[in-house]
Amino acid sequence: MVQRIRKFQAKHPFLFIMAIGLIVRIIAAIFSRGFGMHDDHFLVIEQAQSWVDGGDYLNWLPGSPGNNGPEGHSFFYVGIHYLLLHFFQFLGIDDPQIKMFFIRLIHTAISLMVISFGYRIASLITARETAYKVAMLLALSWYMPFLSVRNMVEMVSIPFLMYGTLIVLRQELIRKADEPGYHQTSFLVAGFFLGLAFSVRYQTLIYTGGLGLALLFSGNRKGMISTALGFLTSVFIFQGIIDFLVWNRPFAEFIEYVNYNLNHAYEYHTAPWYNYLLVLGGLLIPPVSIMLLFGFARNWKKNFLLFLPVILFILFHSSFPNKQERFILPIVPMLIVLGLAGWKEFEQQSSFWKQHPKVITVFWLIFWVLNTGLLVLVTPTYSKKARVESMVYLQHYPETKYFVVDDYDSHVLRFPPVFYSNQWPTYDAVINHASYRELASQKAWNDVQNQPDFVLFHQEKNLKTRIDSMLVYLPGLEYEATFKPGFMDRLIHRINPINANETITLYRNSAVVPKKKQ
Repeated sequence: MVQRIRKFQAKHPFLFIMAIGLIVRIIAAIFSRGFGMHDDHFLVIEQAQSWVDGGDYLNWLPGSPGNNGPEGHSFFYVGIHYLLLHFFQFLGIDDPQIKMFFIRLIHTAISLMVISFGYRIASLITARETAYKVAMLLALSWYMPFLSVRNMVEMVSIPFLMYGTLIVLRQELIRKADEPGYHQTSFLVAGFFLGLAFSVRYQTLIYTGGLGLALLFSGNRKGMISTALGFLTSVFIFQGIIDFLVWNRPFAEFIEYVNYNLNHAYEYHTAPWYNYLLVLGGLLIPPVSIMLLFGFARNWKKNFLLFLPVILFILFHSSFPNKQERFILPIVPMLIVLGLAGWKEFEQQSSFWKQHPKVITVFWLIFWVLNTGLLVLVTPTYSKKARVESMVYLQHYPETKYFVVDDYDSHVLRFPPVFYSNQWPTYDAVINHASYRELASQKAWNDVQNQPDFVLFHQEKNLKTRIDSMLVYLPGLEYEATFKPGFMDRLIHRINPINANETITLYRNSAVVPKKKQ
């Protein structure tokens, strides 16, 4: 068996890498349930399913109670999930976990394109052996399988960016070599796919703009114009028309997105300008990450067409106050392509590294040992397990109308993913040391009909005291179940307590739900 695998690897190295990439992503699709961050669930799945069920959970649409107009959300990606979830409903697939398994499988297929496009781009600018190494990094970097099966717009936009880039690069190389096969219409196609990336993730406009500028500086004005026309056509169809149908004016969501970020830039996570350099340095694992960053910078002139959009993207996000780590993800594959190509060229030309090849071997050994360990830990991670499983549990009570989240010491609400309850109950949250008395008075809990069906106590800190305090207003509370966070949730919380993925204790209000169901 081992011999057959080795023969296949030797005969079909790229297919071998793709097979490995597929296997680890399927493992992630099967085992990595839950969601990674707030946006990849609540701004995609939760909203799309609510539309399928005839509601509007987050009040995005005109006419919904509480909606005051566009909020800056692209309807493109969430709309695709609306159609997917409608299709699942047509097939009779009702279990939220099964729906999410199939959605993760779809994202697995999308992620494989990143490996393929990365290899093909690298093959155009460097040796075939280096392109294989690029593909291997894209297939097996420790964070890729886990993030690739998530509903993260930063990750989903990557294949569109890379395919558009691949087309532009190939046409530019043909043009400069004065070879047959140059087609102006190819730039239109490239622009169209770059426009799809924009419709998934607005910030990719910076990358596309950089690619257009690189074409202009390279003397290909017609190519730049054609790319821009293809981009505008795509954006008009998937942003302008959709927003016009919803809001009676085109690009309403994008305009609101820009306005919101300009006015609220300092209300989110801010960090120093070099934050993303640290993120990239850690994500790609030193010392290899340093090699890649060096290779990326070293060959800036030779690969200017690819370098400019990536560096502009990094500079834009480094200068913008709101610096969340995931924002930099769209350019990581291109950084790997350029970084490895530049480093290998430097390594081959450097007399020092020619004399010390074992040092490079040790660097890569360190990388693969650390990367493999992280890959094994992260790939099957069931993220936000306690929050998801507590909602899955409520499927036993399909008539749940109202519950309360008690996260007393938290300064932010960790939203319960009610999608997994297969129903749409309302809820209130006790956070930031809010008063139980005020909530009980506001909701008139003295009348049993207004009381919640369940109370979910997040965290174990002062749990007994909090339960006793809640019993004053809800004397019918009875212990129901406890939901523990997964291993990686606990580990991440221990490393950085701001990632509060903690135990949830569920109490049933027997005054409203008299008996426990199995």
